[in-house]
Order: sequence, then structure tokens, then C-alpha cells
Amino acid sequence: TGCTRTKAIEGEQVYEYQGGLHQPGRQTYKETPPVGGIHNSIWQHCGVYDRPIYNEHAVHSMEHGAVWVTYRPDISKDDVATLNKLVEGRPYTLLSPYPGLPTPVVISAWNRQLQVNRADDPRLKRFLNTYELGKQAPESGSPCVGDASTSETQ
Repeated sequence: TGCTRTKAIEGEQVYEYQGGLHQPGRQTYKETPPVGGIHNSIWQHCGVYDRPIYNEHAVHSMEHGAVWVTYRPDISKDDVATLNKLVEGRPYTLLSPYPGLPTPVVISAWNRQLQVNRADDPRLKRFLNTYELGKQAPESGSPCVGDASTSETQ
């Protein structure tokens, strides 16, 4: 039998960053938000944030298997509530506003990203089900609690 590959999610973008590259300080990323690469040795505590979080901490969490759901700060309260419901009860997710996104909502995992125009796009749940604690993450299953639990402005 051959190996089975998950059918790609329509619109999904795939990247090839290596894991384990830790460096202190701010980093520059090609993607907005980032999907991998050099990151801080401190990971972001998985959960819901009402302010932007540091890219360098979120990337480390994605290396551990987290999925990062980001949204433009100006989307409606209803849309934010829809995204909160999407990640509710999931231990390996981050949800935060992110100024300057290319679309209203962007969902990212290590080396994977999907940009959508609506918070209720069914592909968001499929992405989450596929990549939360997925094999694409170099250190899938490593902690997503503890370490940094602050936002950029705290």
C-alpha cells in the first residue's frame, strides 16, 4: 500500500521551513503572519488573545503543533465570536488579532497557511482538524502551555 496524503485544502499554501532554529529578539518573516522559520526559544501559551502576540513566540507554538488563527482587528464582534467558537476546547490553538493581514482571517500552522474572507468559512475547521498537532510540525506534541502568555502591548 502507498502512503496516503491528506487532500490539500482549497487555497492552502505550503512552505518548507526547518524547525529548531531559536534566536533571541525580533525576527523578520516573509509571510504575514509567519508560518515557520527562526523563532524565540519561548513559545506562546496557547489560548485566546484580544491583542496581537509576538510572531516569534507564536511560531514556536506552531513548531509544537499549534494552529494560529489571526484576524484583522476591524472585523465584527460576531466574526470574532465565530472564531472563538472555532478554537473553543482545543488545546493547541492560538487566536489573536493581527493588523495588516492580506485577508480578514488567516489560519496558519507550521509550513501551512490559508487565507479566507469570512470567519465562517468551512475550510477553517478542516484546516484546524488537519493541522492541529499534525505531522507537519517538527516538534508536534511538545508543550503549548506555560512560557509566554502576554501580548505585545502588555
